[in-house]
Amino acid sequence: MPASGDDIETRLTIVERDVAQLREQTALASSDAAAARVMAAGADHDVSEVRAELRAHTRALNALRETQLEQGREMREGFAEQSRRIDEQSQRFAEQGREMREGFATMATGMARITALLTNLGESEGLK
Repeated sequence: MPASGDDIETRLTIVERDVAQLREQTALASSDAAAARVMAAGADHDVSEVRAELRAHTRALNALRETQLEQGREMREGFAEQSRRIDEQSQRFAEQGREMREGFATMATGMARITALLTNLGESEGLK
């Protein structure tokens, strides 16, 4: 059965309307794709900035770590030097104490000897 003129006209109108809708949807899809590309470029730029900041923070943290390690070494060296000096002072004090005890012992011996000599001298001269 051949199609009548009205049916063809109706179908043609529907096809033309569908084509117009497809053109609108294609234009919207194109616009959406362009917007998506702009957003992707912006996101890429933002990610690049975040990565750059992260690298800067990493460099700063590494520099801080190096500084802390260096200061730790210097502190350990300083503490070791102070400990060495304290040990030296302790040895000097111990030596001085020994010398003082020897000196007092010598002086006590000398005083005892002088006392003995004076006592003997006094006894020989009749001084009591």
